Amino acid sequence: MVRALNASLAFVLVLIAVFTAQGQFDVRAFTVQPWSAQGLVGLLTAPLLHGSIEHLAANATSLLLLGTLAGAVYPKATLRALPILWLGAGLGAWLLGDPGSYHLGASGLTHGLMFLVLTLGVLRRDRPSIAAAMIAFLLYGGMLLTVLPREIGVSWQAHLGGAVAGVIAAFAFRLRDPLPPRKRYSWEDEDEELVPARDELEPPSPQRVPVLWNRPVDGERGVVLEFPARQRHEE
Repeated sequence: MVRALNASLAFVLVLIAVFTAQGQFDVRAFTVQPWSAQGLVGLLTAPLLHGSIEHLAANATSLLLLGTLAGAVYPKATLRALPILWLGAGLGAWLLGDPGSYHLGASGLTHGLMFLVLTLGVLRRDRPSIAAAMIAFLLYGGMLLTVLPREIGVSWQAHLGGAVAGVIAAFAFRLRDPLPPRKRYSWEDEDEELVPARDELEPPSPQRVPVLWNRPVDGERGVVLEFPARQRHEE
């Protein structure tokens, strides 16, 4: 967990450093521009850029929490999934965005991490995975809705691309991290051939079970017992 936290914090510091330097260059040249050849550069650089300090703070918090959660529970899967999430968010904006628009920010990456953790919890279903999925849903369950157009100026296309990439990465890398050992109980380790210490606890064989009634052999007739008639008492 400490390693995942340090890696997430280091990436957040990179985002802060890039944001402070954005005034020194043309930001639009490094954003995703849908259906534009020049906009393909943004597939690699757009997640590093942000439009405002509020935009940066929101994504930095999400990256810090979700990055630590994913990296702590699935270190190998998360490391392999990050390039897919990065490119998936950019491709979603490039393919689905309106021509002439500009897309930037790491929100697509945060959606990818959230859907990665959530899908891995459903696929693996061990205790750490289920706990991580529940924590991610508790903190950022609203991301299930932000993959659809809701607010003007918010790149839902990048959100959707990151979410789809997160689901694909979860299916592809669900077995990269070993499953935790399953807890075994004492009764599972007992040999089936062992005889119990007390014989009365062992059920007898079917041949030794006493029979209260046997079906008559062919040719034999049963005896019908007549019950005496009830006597009526006349007053």
